[in-house]
Amino acid sequence: MPDLRPPSPLRRSPNNAVPPAPGASGRRGFLAALAAGALLPTAAPAATRARAASPAEPEPGVWPQALQVPGGVARLALGPANQRPVVRTEAGVPVLVVGDAIAWTAVVGIPLAAQPGEARVQMTDASGSHRRIAYAIAPKRYAEQRLSVAPRTVDLSAEDQARYERERDHQARVMATFSEPWPADLAMAVPVPGRRSSSFGLRRVFNGQARNPHSGMDIAAATGTPVRAPLPGRVIDTGDYFFNGGTVWLDHGGGLLTMYCHLSRIDARVGDRLAAGDAFCAVGATGRVTGPHLHWGVMLNRTMVDPALFIEA
Repeated sequence: MPDLRPPSPLRRSPNNAVPPAPGASGRRGFLAALAAGALLPTAAPAATRARAASPAEPEPGVWPQALQVPGGVARLALGPANQRPVVRTEAGVPVLVVGDAIAWTAVVGIPLAAQPGEARVQMTDASGSHRRIAYAIAPKRYAEQRLSVAPRTVDLSAEDQARYERERDHQARVMATFSEPWPADLAMAVPVPGRRSSSFGLRRVFNGQARNPHSGMDIAAATGTPVRAPLPGRVIDTGDYFFNGGTVWLDHGGGLLTMYCHLSRIDARVGDRLAAGDAFCAVGATGRVTGPHLHWGVMLNRTMVDPALFIEA
C-alpha cells in the first residue's frame, strides 16, 4: 500500500525467554525454579543485554513470536502471582499480560520508531509493589523503496490535510482502546488468502520525501473477496478514511487490536462481536491505493507491529 502520509506525531518510542508451560509432572520443579529466581528477568550487565539483542529468528511454536526489534514483539517473563500483574510502558501505556498464576508473561509491542538499546516496562503487582523490567531492542534494517510520482499524490491540498488531521485524531482515540476479557489465544489465521504484496516496515521515499514506514501487511486479492476475523473480537470502528478508504478496527482485548483497510464493503457495525473465521468485510481498492488488496495491521500497546509474528503456520 503506498503510504503517502507525513511522519505521524502520534508515534511513541517506548531477552527474556519465556519458559514453556510445564506439564503436571514438571510443575513442582518449575515452581521451585521460579521461587529461586532462575526464571525471572534479571538486570544483566549492559554488554550481556547488547549480545542478547542480536537479531535472531522468531521463536517457533509461540504466538506472537518474540522478535525484539523495532516493529517486533518482546515476551517478558513476569513470574508467578495469584492475580494478573499490571504492566505499562515507560510512556504509561498499558501492556497485554497473558498466562496464569503459575507464570505471567507481558507481550510488548515495540514501535517502529524505537531506537536500538535498552527499553523498560513497569510491573505493578496486587500489593501495589512496583518493579522495572529491562529488555534489549536489536537493530533491524527494513527495505527501502524510492519512487517518483505526480506531486499532487504527495502534497495534500489544505482541505485534504484538514480531513487527514481530523481522521488522525479520531483514529488515535480508537487506538487507545484497552478492554477485557483478555484474549485466550494469540495465534492468528491470515484474514484473506492471497499473495503478500508488501511487507511490514517497508520504507518509501516519494520524490525525495520520506513517508511513514509501512505499518501493516498487504495481501493481494480480488475486489469482493471476503475478509475473516483472525481471532474473536468486537468491532470498535468503521469508516471511510482519506488514506485508508473503507476501514474496520477489531478489539481482541488487552490492547490487542487489528485493522483492515481499503475495503469495498463493510458488513459489520460498531459493537458487533465476531467469532474467529467470521466474514465481516470485503477486499477493495478504496482510499489512496493503486489496486485491490487488503492492508492488515496488528496493534499492541498502541503501536503497530509485524502481523507475520502472529500467523500460525
